[in-house]
Amino acid sequence: QVQLVESGGGLVQAGGSLRLSCAPSGYTISTYTMAWFRQAPGKEREFVGAIQWRTGNTKYADSVKGRFTISRDNAKNTIYLQMNSLKPEDTAVYYCAANPWAILTADVHTYDIWGQGTQVTVSS
Repeated sequence: QVQLVESGGGLVQAGGSLRLSCAPSGYTISTYTMAWFRQAPGKEREFVGAIQWRTGNTKYADSVKGRFTISRDNAKNTIYLQMNSLKPEDTAVYYCAANPWAILTADVHTYDIWGQGTQVTVSS
Protein backbone atom coordinates (compact mmCIF):
# COMPACT_ATOMS: atom_id res chain seq x y z
CA GLN A 1 0.00 0.00 0.00
CA VAL A 2 1.36 3.39 -1.00
CA GLN A 3 1.81 5.82 1.87
CA LEU A 4 3.36 9.22 2.45
CA VAL A 5 5.02 9.77 5.80
CA GLU A 6 5.58 13.32 7.00
CA SER A 7 7.76 14.51 9.85
CA GLY A 8 9.28 17.69 11.25
CA GLY A 9 6.33 19.69 12.52
CA GLY A 10 6.32 21.43 15.87
CA LEU A 11 6.06 24.68 17.77
CA VAL A 12 8.23 27.64 16.82
CA GLN A 13 8.26 31.37 17.52
CA ALA A 14 7.47 33.89 14.83
CA GLY A 15 10.54 34.51 12.70
CA GLY A 16 11.85 31.02 13.30
CA SER A 17 12.36 28.09 10.94
CA LEU A 18 11.21 24.51 10.56
CA ARG A 19 11.90 21.81 8.01
CA LEU A 20 9.29 19.24 7.07
CA SER A 21 10.11 15.93 5.41
CA CYS A 22 7.97 13.62 3.31
CA ALA A 23 8.98 10.14 2.28
CA PRO A 24 6.81 7.67 0.39
CA SER A 25 6.68 4.02 1.24
CA GLY A 26 5.78 1.47 -1.35
CA TYR A 27 6.89 3.35 -4.45
CA THR A 28 9.53 5.60 -5.95
CA ILE A 29 8.52 9.16 -6.61
CA SER A 30 10.84 9.79 -9.54
CA THR A 31 7.95 10.34 -11.97
CA TYR A 32 5.58 12.25 -9.70
CA THR A 33 4.92 15.80 -8.71
CA MET A 34 5.05 16.22 -4.95
CA ALA A 35 3.36 19.04 -3.11
CA TRP A 36 2.68 20.52 0.27
CA PHE A 37 -0.73 21.76 1.30
CA ARG A 38 -1.88 23.16 4.62
CA GLN A 39 -5.15 23.48 6.45
CA ALA A 40 -5.86 25.81 9.34
CA PRO A 41 -8.86 25.31 11.64
CA GLY A 42 -12.07 26.39 9.94
CA LYS A 43 -10.36 26.96 6.59
CA GLU A 44 -10.08 25.04 3.35
CA ARG A 45 -6.95 23.14 2.47
CA GLU A 46 -4.62 25.45 0.56
CA PHE A 47 -1.66 24.94 -1.73
CA VAL A 48 1.78 25.79 -0.36
CA GLY A 49 4.20 24.58 -2.99
CA ALA A 50 5.10 21.74 -5.34
CA ILE A 51 8.11 20.20 -7.02
CA GLN A 52 8.19 18.21 -10.22
CA TRP A 53 10.51 15.40 -9.29
CA ARG A 54 12.00 14.71 -12.72
CA THR A 55 12.80 18.32 -13.62
CA GLY A 56 13.15 19.95 -10.22
CA ASN A 57 10.79 22.71 -11.30
CA THR A 58 8.90 24.30 -8.43
CA LYS A 59 5.76 26.32 -7.88
CA TYR A 60 4.78 28.29 -4.76
CA ALA A 61 1.80 30.06 -3.34
CA ASP A 62 2.27 33.83 -3.23
CA SER A 63 1.89 33.79 0.55
CA VAL A 64 5.08 31.74 1.01
CA LYS A 65 7.28 32.87 -1.88
CA GLY A 66 10.69 33.92 -0.68
CA ARG A 67 10.19 32.23 2.70
CA PHE A 68 9.55 28.57 1.91
CA THR A 69 11.64 26.27 -0.27
CA ILE A 70 10.84 22.79 -1.55
CA SER A 71 13.69 20.47 -2.39
CA ARG A 72 14.23 16.80 -3.14
CA ASP A 73 16.83 14.20 -2.27
CA ASN A 74 17.01 11.52 -4.94
CA ALA A 75 19.09 9.16 -2.85
CA LYS A 76 16.66 9.28 0.06
CA ASN A 77 13.53 9.43 -2.08
CA THR A 78 12.41 12.31 0.11
CA ILE A 79 11.16 15.84 -0.31
CA TYR A 80 11.57 18.70 2.12
CA LEU A 81 9.79 21.92 2.91
CA GLN A 82 12.15 24.44 4.45
CA MET A 83 10.12 27.15 6.15
CA ASN A 84 11.86 30.35 7.18
CA SER A 85 10.59 33.63 8.62
CA LEU A 86 7.53 31.84 9.93
CA LYS A 87 4.46 33.86 10.81
CA PRO A 88 1.53 33.04 13.11
CA GLU A 89 -0.67 32.80 10.01
CA ASP A 90 1.46 29.85 8.84
CA THR A 91 -0.03 27.81 11.69
CA ALA A 92 -1.79 24.80 10.19
CA VAL A 93 -1.64 21.08 9.62
CA TYR A 94 0.73 20.53 6.71
CA TYR A 95 0.09 17.69 4.29
CA CYS A 96 2.35 16.07 1.75
CA ALA A 97 0.68 14.93 -1.47
CA ALA A 98 1.60 13.17 -4.69
CA ASN A 99 0.37 13.73 -8.23
CA PRO A 100 1.12 10.70 -10.39
CA TRP A 101 0.60 12.64 -13.63
CA ALA A 102 3.63 14.78 -12.80
CA ILE A 103 1.71 17.97 -13.50
CA LEU A 104 3.13 20.96 -11.63
CA THR A 105 -0.15 22.29 -10.32
CA ALA A 106 -1.75 23.89 -7.29
CA ASP A 107 -5.05 22.11 -7.91
CA VAL A 108 -5.77 19.97 -4.87
CA HIS A 109 -7.98 17.64 -6.94
CA THR A 110 -5.04 16.38 -9.03
CA TYR A 111 -3.28 14.92 -5.99
CA ASP A 112 -4.54 11.49 -5.07
CA ILE A 113 -2.01 10.28 -2.50
CA TRP A 114 -1.87 12.08 0.85
CA GLY A 115 0.08 11.88 4.06
CA GLN A 116 -1.44 12.00 7.51
CA GLY A 117 -0.39 15.59 8.16
CA THR A 118 1.93 17.23 10.64
CA GLN A 119 1.08 20.16 12.89
CA VAL A 120 3.01 23.40 12.59
CA THR A 121 2.30 26.05 15.22
CA VAL A 122 3.88 29.50 15.10
CA SER A 123 3.55 31.59 18.23
CA SER A 124 3.60 35.38 18.18
